[in-house]
Amino acid sequence: MNIVIGIIIFAVGALVGFVANKMFSANEQEQKQLAEKANQSEATLAQYKLDVAEHLDNSTQLLEQMNATCQKAMKQMEQSTKLLQQATPDESDVMPFFSKETQEQLAQTVALRHTKKAIRQQEGAITEPPLDYSGESSGLFADMKQPVTNTENKE
Repeated sequence: MNIVIGIIIFAVGALVGFVANKMFSANEQEQKQLAEKANQSEATLAQYKLDVAEHLDNSTQLLEQMNATCQKAMKQMEQSTKLLQQATPDESDVMPFFSKETQEQLAQTVALRHTKKAIRQQEGAITEPPLDYSGESSGLFADMKQPVTNTENKE
């Protein structure tokens, strides 16, 4: 009977040991997986920080280049403005758009229009019809019968 009890105790101990091993082993595996994920997340975060730092450094360099380019452009604009101001001729040296004769004719036309307008204003109300207005009535609105011109000849 001692042997049977020993075998039973051995079997129960082996069973308890097996179950305990499975439980601790699963818990240990979960801890290993969590530790691995934590390490992986830390590595990803470190890489992300490096990427952000590199991006900010590149952005700083690009902004410095843009600033330098803008400064160069401003200097060129100032130089061009100075050159244009120096190259602008006086009013007496400017070539007219119209010839001298054309300018005189235009001045006469403008003066003539101003004098006609002043005369009309002095006369008061205009009593003459416009030049394209016919003084005689056409009879279009009169209540008279008009001859029909598009009738067919019935011969």
